[in-house]
Amino acid sequence: MAISQGDTLPDATLSYLGDEGPATVKLSDKTNGRKVVIFALPGAYTGTCSTAHVPSFIRTKDQFAEKGVDEIICVSVNDPFVMGAWGEATGATAAGITMLGDPEAAFTKAMGRAFSAPPAGLIDRSTRYAMVVEDGKVTLLQEEENPGVCDVSGGEGLLASM
Repeated sequence: MAISQGDTLPDATLSYLGDEGPATVKLSDKTNGRKVVIFALPGAYTGTCSTAHVPSFIRTKDQFAEKGVDEIICVSVNDPFVMGAWGEATGATAAGITMLGDPEAAFTKAMGRAFSAPPAGLIDRSTRYAMVVEDGKVTLLQEEENPGVCDVSGGEGLLASM
């Protein structure tokens, strides 16, 4: 069953590249008592993800902060090394976007947002969506109908709905 607006976010352990190498964080530690934006996408270094989705949140980070958002988190079904390198390459890390990997797609599947496109080499990847989470509850959720499009799930699209 897919998680919807009004539902409690499923907890998951996600990975990131820390100063000492790969590390993990419980998503609940990022969301409890906080207002966060989480955007998910099919994969690091893929076209729309790199040219539209991540840049949209870099551009709008300050506007989200003005609306009380404590942190913006990007989640992708990738390992922490890829997410770390991609955050550096896109400027997301320098902009303060938290890059978290979901290497086994556990969070993505718990969200009910996994898809596969074998001809493109994408297996158990995430659909493209963005949400506002307040103290662990999904208060706004916007998902694209096509993973190659970034309209309602982009930074500007999410801001317009807040």
